Amino acid sequence: MKFLSEIKITCYDQILKEYYLKKYCKGNEDNRINFVCDKFANYKSAFTKLFYRTCKLTFGVPIACKKFNLEHNNNPIERYNGKIKDRIKSIRSGFKSFEDAKHFMDLRRIIYNYVNPHQELNGKTPAEMAEINLELGRNKLLNLIKYVRDNYIILS
Repeated sequence: MKFLSEIKITCYDQILKEYYLKKYCKGNEDNRINFVCDKFANYKSAFTKLFYRTCKLTFGVPIACKKFNLEHNNNPIERYNGKIKDRIKSIRSGFKSFEDAKHFMDLRRIIYNYVNPHQELNGKTPAEMAEINLELGRNKLLNLIKYVRDNYIILS
């Protein structure tokens, strides 16, 4: 529930914009944004509570769905979760606080979206595919740190 709530907080304006654009398009097909999840029942109930009017849910997608000729594939997110789990296991002392774990996960998300190119995206990062062009050059992580430092606005 918390994960979907965070998505709603950060993305709901964009979701609504897409919903209204597609709602009034010609044709009777359901063009709402589609969320895809496995058979974990909590996802279905949380989705219904947060997005049931503006989005649709494909529920019960198995991990190896390419094998069954299904449209959606759960492998990439399972691989991402596995990488996080492996990385956390290698931190022997663990996190000293919840705040440390949050910072670690934030950094992982930033690296995943802005630094590491993805084979599935033809060598681009998700940010580049979303046309978020920060012109980071070859040393993306260092240049991203400099970009944030130079453009960070201190709110008092």
